[in-house]
Amino acid sequence: MAHRMVIAGIGQTEYGRHPGRDTLSLNVEACRKALSDAGIAKCAVDGLLVKVPTSRYEAMYGQKLAEAMRLQPRVGGVWDQGGAAPISMISFACMAIEAGQCEVAIVALADNPKTGTRQAYEKGWGDDAVHGWFGVAAGYGMILQRHMQAYGTRPEQLGAIAIACRNNGARNPHAQLRKPLTMDDYMASPMIVEPLRRDDICLVSDGASAVVVMREDRARQLGVATPVPILGYGQAHTSWDVALRPDLTSTAARQSAKTAFAMAGLAPADIDVAQIYDCYTVAVLMTLEDYGFCAKGQSGRFVEAGGIELGGTLPINTSGGLLSETGLPGLQMVIEGVRQMRGSSCNQVADARRCLVSNQGGMMTTHATMILGR
Repeated sequence: MAHRMVIAGIGQTEYGRHPGRDTLSLNVEACRKALSDAGIAKCAVDGLLVKVPTSRYEAMYGQKLAEAMRLQPRVGGVWDQGGAAPISMISFACMAIEAGQCEVAIVALADNPKTGTRQAYEKGWGDDAVHGWFGVAAGYGMILQRHMQAYGTRPEQLGAIAIACRNNGARNPHAQLRKPLTMDDYMASPMIVEPLRRDDICLVSDGASAVVVMREDRARQLGVATPVPILGYGQAHTSWDVALRPDLTSTAARQSAKTAFAMAGLAPADIDVAQIYDCYTVAVLMTLEDYGFCAKGQSGRFVEAGGIELGGTLPINTSGGLLSETGLPGLQMVIEGVRQMRGSSCNQVADARRCLVSNQGGMMTTHATMILGR
């Protein structure tokens, strides 16, 4: 692009339980905080991109949020790529700004499955539900079974991921679950869908998060204190149901990352810290492999050796990820990436200059990647 884009502001609600609050209320709070963090007035905003709430679909949701915020954006829309939507929305916001369609965009999401309805997560998926394939966890269970068969992946390696994320979250005062985890705790965790244990699976959370996107020169004009440059982004989508995939251990994450690295002019070895989408621990293993941080089948050994822990080769999910900070789909990981680049994380990685963030949706169906810098 001719102009460098930045994330100028970040905002979030508390994560966990918000009884009696709808997603519009949560979104408005997060957007207000993001604008305050950027130090800009609402009247500067002319773009609004929002992820549709997973637990309750609503028509014209973007317009409802704009009305609640008293905005009439030049550019707007609602995205549905599951957990890949946040980074995809940021990338579309960047392209709209570059094309002169808007100048300042808010990207936001909210959901309330903890105290509202979680029907979207509980329903059966197609005719296979009558044979026991019921819900998202069953699909990830099948993927993990294949990874174990192909590469000898062991439960202790999955446990290493859960432990790293949970221990990071325990040091995050804003995390929904602030309870450290040991390997004994992990191995005693009950099976949900074999071989997935409870501690392999993300939290269920109410809450919202938002970021403000603009050009770097516009941020200087508006006096934004701590803008974080967006170095690269990419997306790619498997778009096949699990049962139809010829290979269960590779995903479109590989192409998504390739696009982001090429745009940034970087390689995996240039990344100092990463926020890897951890809806299920197996997703972390496969993303590390597809991104090129590990050879195929080697990610289990990498995490077991401490590679993803603070002080390791590639610290991940420094605020706790979906396993500890919040189960919301993905934008909070961008926010933690921003904090790492600002030097303000609760688990700050020393001298970190480049942060990779991954988003994915469905059963490793959609994927988006972003690289942030200083």
